[in-house]
Amino acid sequence: MAHVVIIGGGFAGVWSAAGAALARERAGGDANLRITLIAPDEHLVLRPRLYEPEPDLAKVELRRILGPIGAGHLRASVSTIDTDRRVVVAGGEEIGYDRLVLASGSRLVRPHDLPGAERLFDIDTLDGARRLTDHLREREDCTAVVVGAGFTGLEAATALAARGRVLLVDRSQVVADQLGPGPRAEIEAALDELGVERRLGTTVTEVGDGYAVLSDGTKAEADAVVWSVGMRASELTRQICDELDHLGRIPVDRRLRALPEVFVAGDTAAAAFDAEHTVMQACQHATPLGKVAGYNAAADLLHVPLRDFTPGPYVTCLDLGGAGGIFTRGWDRRVMASGADGKEIKTRINQAIHPPVDDAEKILAAADRVHIELPFFPRDEETPAP
Repeated sequence: MAHVVIIGGGFAGVWSAAGAALARERAGGDANLRITLIAPDEHLVLRPRLYEPEPDLAKVELRRILGPIGAGHLRASVSTIDTDRRVVVAGGEEIGYDRLVLASGSRLVRPHDLPGAERLFDIDTLDGARRLTDHLREREDCTAVVVGAGFTGLEAATALAARGRVLLVDRSQVVADQLGPGPRAEIEAALDELGVERRLGTTVTEVGDGYAVLSDGTKAEADAVVWSVGMRASELTRQICDELDHLGRIPVDRRLRALPEVFVAGDTAAAAFDAEHTVMQACQHATPLGKVAGYNAAADLLHVPLRDFTPGPYVTCLDLGGAGGIFTRGWDRRVMASGADGKEIKTRINQAIHPPVDDAEKILAAADRVHIELPFFPRDEETPAP
């Protein structure tokens, strides 16, 4: 029996399994194909929601997605990929594959040479978000320093502003440098409304018990220092390809193939979005990348035509805590909604990223939707699930 192995239990991995099951269904439900997803945890973590006050709500049991579509789950971590032998080593066991989908995601780059780095908090993983939540749960009027004024840092800072004083620190001279000038005025206004202080052109050089030292010599009070700077693809990419991009991602073709037997999806894939842009490391792209990569891995074995990666329009949706939210369209990030309207769109998108569960028909139907149009305004028709 042919075997598709998927490494990773995030958005890209889960949707790769669903995409592979869809291709198997189209080849005939009794097609001779086994699908195995390898991931150490029992949950899909809805990583974009980990800034929220109760991070344990941001998870879905994998068995409720994989079980109905006939995909297996091996709870283990992959240590080795041998592309010559078409074998992966997970939990000390060798697993052979006919087609492989690498969807092992990305990780926050922590500053190991920073004095006091062990005191840093993050919202990159469920365990990290739990640790921060538990640390602050019984504290009133807490103070926090958030390092990094990008997507994650802004959502963390504006959420924490409801708990007390927040200082936002970034090496750049402007807030949200990576988002460009399009939404900056709205973001600045939201930070002002929430009383979030900014210290730009600087960073944290030491973390102590109840304080952080900045590169300008300032010592800031801090019940928690939250690190949100720098993402890099899983180190497993190095076992597939020597020529990685600046984020450690693997170049792929329009069908997300990296090697004859290997497809790549999610934060490990340097896939072309259009002639000028590659995809972002975000669930907005991880989901359709997974759907296409998994489908193609199975279709390649089942003699079903392969699909090109054809994502929907690029959008940005940012939660700004008590100041609302922002929704933008296009790579220049034109603001289409802000304040309460932006917040409503963000809420709907956060709900839409939850995959269907317990129903094979709904899961496979969702796996077939790759090109998704997201709303301009909250009163547009219902947002389709990814």
